[in-house]
Amino acid sequence: MNVTDAVLGRRSVRAFLDKPVPRALVEEALAKASRAPSGGNVQPWKIYVVSGEPLAQFKAQVAKQLAKNPMGDAPAEYDVYPKSLKAPYRDYRYKNGEDLYGLLGIARENKFARLSWFSNNFKFFGAPMGLFCLVDRQMGPPQWSDLGMYLQTLMLLLREAGIDSCPQECWSLLHRTVRTFLEAPEELMLFCGMAIGYEDRAAVINRLRTDRAPLEEFCRFIG
Repeated sequence: MNVTDAVLGRRSVRAFLDKPVPRALVEEALAKASRAPSGGNVQPWKIYVVSGEPLAQFKAQVAKQLAKNPMGDAPAEYDVYPKSLKAPYRDYRYKNGEDLYGLLGIARENKFARLSWFSNNFKFFGAPMGLFCLVDRQMGPPQWSDLGMYLQTLMLLLREAGIDSCPQECWSLLHRTVRTFLEAPEELMLFCGMAIGYEDRAAVINRLRTDRAPLEEFCRFIG
């Protein structure tokens, strides 16, 4: 598989098969991904990978917690989206949600059904492996960009190995719960999770293909 195939083939998969992922393949991808760009070679990413019985116990714990408190570990430690998201970014996000729930046949006014489906995030969409990416609290926006480059590199390497994934910033809503479960030190802040496994190609939700703006909307050549 070449880089173009990996880039075009990577998608956020939201339904996985109950099929174990070889740990050796994931370890290899995690190690290779550390070649991602990092300003000053700081390498700010801290990665925790969970599978098997510990993952099952964690998901059960989260389900009980959300049943008691759907708001999660408020207040959140960062805003996933700006509070006043303007066009065209707001439009991109709105269409993404409408496409997703439209594919599932869930009307916009059916808030309960939408929230119920969203809760699948906290089950890693049935994936047999979950990953959490944390960062030291002293790090700033430049190092957070390093996290994104690491995670994208990782997802492309997983795709090369025939493994699917879904990055999940929703886990930031349960930052204390995750950090406690991982026994991560207080100085580490949760950035996101990631579901890792094999796509369930029979699942309707995996038919979703998100749009991307044409080049002329976001790129300008000078000279």
